[in-house]
Amino acid sequence: MDAEYLRGLLESVKEGRISIDKALVELRDLPFEDLGFAKVDHHRALRKGFPEVIYCKGKSIEQIKQIVKALTARSDNIMATRADRNIFDAIREISDDVVYYELARIVVVRPVARATTNGIILVVAAGTADLPVAEEAAVTAEVMGNTVKRLYDVGVAGLHRLLSHREELLSARVIIVVAGMEGALASVIGGMVDKPIIAVPTSTGYGASFHGLAALLSMLNSCASGVGVVNIDNGFGAGYLAALINKIGEPATRVDDE
Repeated sequence: MDAEYLRGLLESVKEGRISIDKALVELRDLPFEDLGFAKVDHHRALRKGFPEVIYCKGKSIEQIKQIVKALTARSDNIMATRADRNIFDAIREISDDVVYYELARIVVVRPVARATTNGIILVVAAGTADLPVAEEAAVTAEVMGNTVKRLYDVGVAGLHRLLSHREELLSARVIIVVAGMEGALASVIGGMVDKPIIAVPTSTGYGASFHGLAALLSMLNSCASGVGVVNIDNGFGAGYLAALINKIGEPATRVDDE
């Protein structure tokens, strides 16, 4: 239940369009609704400014559909992560107002007009194999109302590709760096800029990368200051954190006309 929904409900009571008893029925599931297998957090949008996000992996399609129904009854901009096309098709049975970001594996139900920030989140990916995680981060931040730019395939194997984009690195307020293999890109960028960096190790790489563990340890051991690290392949976590950092002190947002 987001602030706009609650404000509209209170205005309806004030103007006599609905009764107090009916409003109480609407509020009975605040702060959460118990579905038996899940407790849907309708209060999260009020506490955090963004509704509860559905992590689809490990859930049945029927469970996902029930959670989507519960959330969309009280909020807009519902995001489901790690969603494949079967999940997208199932959610479309509930609502036609659905967008699927296939590379990011994200479904957004009832998307709202996105307000964009003055500050820029730059998502940097080392290689093409890192793009699913990078796009998960980028789309998450965009759905949360941030201006996001992308800089892809600029890994340390060809450092000149990165150096030619120095102005873009310096103009960002927050930088998300996504890299597999040995994960060196986060340290390189950390030594170039005075911006907070969120490093995302990915599970791409050959045997000794240990499914992202090598990149994770490299990023945790970065000698560059100002580098924070999220878990392996956690593009969503990086995008969410970057969105919160980017909006600190943001004087105003503007509605994207597109």
